[in-house]
Amino acid sequence: MRKTALKFAVVMCGVIVSAVPTLAATCRNTGSFEQWREAFLKDAIAQGISPKVVAAAAPELVFDPAVIKRDHGQGVFQQTFLQFSDRMVGGYRIPNGLKKMKQHAELFARIEKQYGVPAPVITAFWGLESDFGAMFGKFKILPSLATLAYDCRRSDYFRGQLMDALRLIERGDRRIDDMNGNWAGEFGGMQISTSDYYKHGVDYDADGRRDVINSIPDTLATAANFLVSLGWRRGEPWLQEVHVPENLPWDQADLGIKLPRKQWVAWGVQPAYGSLPADDLPASLLLPMGRHGPAFLAYPNFQAFLGWNSAFVYSTTVAYFATRLNGAPVVNHDGAKRVVPLTTAQVVELQRLLLKRGYAIGEADGKVGNGTRSAVKKAQIEVGLPADSYPTVELIERLRAGRSRSER
Repeated sequence: MRKTALKFAVVMCGVIVSAVPTLAATCRNTGSFEQWREAFLKDAIAQGISPKVVAAAAPELVFDPAVIKRDHGQGVFQQTFLQFSDRMVGGYRIPNGLKKMKQHAELFARIEKQYGVPAPVITAFWGLESDFGAMFGKFKILPSLATLAYDCRRSDYFRGQLMDALRLIERGDRRIDDMNGNWAGEFGGMQISTSDYYKHGVDYDADGRRDVINSIPDTLATAANFLVSLGWRRGEPWLQEVHVPENLPWDQADLGIKLPRKQWVAWGVQPAYGSLPADDLPASLLLPMGRHGPAFLAYPNFQAFLGWNSAFVYSTTVAYFATRLNGAPVVNHDGAKRVVPLTTAQVVELQRLLLKRGYAIGEADGKVGNGTRSAVKKAQIEVGLPADSYPTVELIERLRAGRSRSER
């Protein structure tokens, strides 16, 4: 449930990733793990964790090299939106999701009344995060978090996660012997991080524990509560497939640009299904595969999907899955036949060309994140291509030539 890209690369059953490893930040661990653990345990007591819980948890705080290997060896995800969404939303997940919604209709209705988050949205996360509770993960969370908190790569983040894991035990939500889940320390049907569990967990079955592993009411209500914390707006849509005209001002297709729906209607944007009122509800045009691929209007509630997990293709897929569970038809695949996705090597080359031109995208890591998409849009404008933010071979070729539009 975290915003980190690490989950996206590994948690999904059957997701294919490239064999090219993500470039890890260069750092070196100093001091022994045992010294680090003793200092952490003292700090836990100083932060209000009882000596009884600290003593009970201490034997579980061991170093696990397998966790480091997984963390440092994550692959670069290179499937397109349609490749990923067809794989993860197609097949059994829609009928199973509809079945779950019907089975727990009364519970979902109560949650929506209280939190404003509809059943299709919660069910979509439930389905993709854990296959509706079928895949929780088999790692012991305390050793995993201790290992990642000690490792220098993201020690501050995971130190906080480990401290909140102890707080969950202190509060009585979990016992030491049932702290099991994903290798990165995530729990249950929604793969919720320990910190989000501690902050947003809900005891919806009123049994005295916030249990996101064994309790479906707690799991679903916790997801709704977390989405509200991410800015979910009651009664509003989140994503809608649309058809766009060829002469659209493509530079306006950007999640950072929000325009009233009436402006998109005025530019010729039409609904792929249902209606598209010409009103003032703000919306961004989302082109996950560029101007030739599927097109969506992303509403303010889409930001909650990105807050849950910032991986662009994953978040878009969950939001699309939710629309399907809400009755939307299969997304249009026709135009995407013209889209040729870049290989990891091509993405790295593009990023190096963008860096050479002064675009601040971080490192050339082969991953097309928001920073790369933003730089691609600026480069497209510079070289005279439609600015739809989607990386292409044509953009690479023009950047190789080193000429801007004004020079041609």
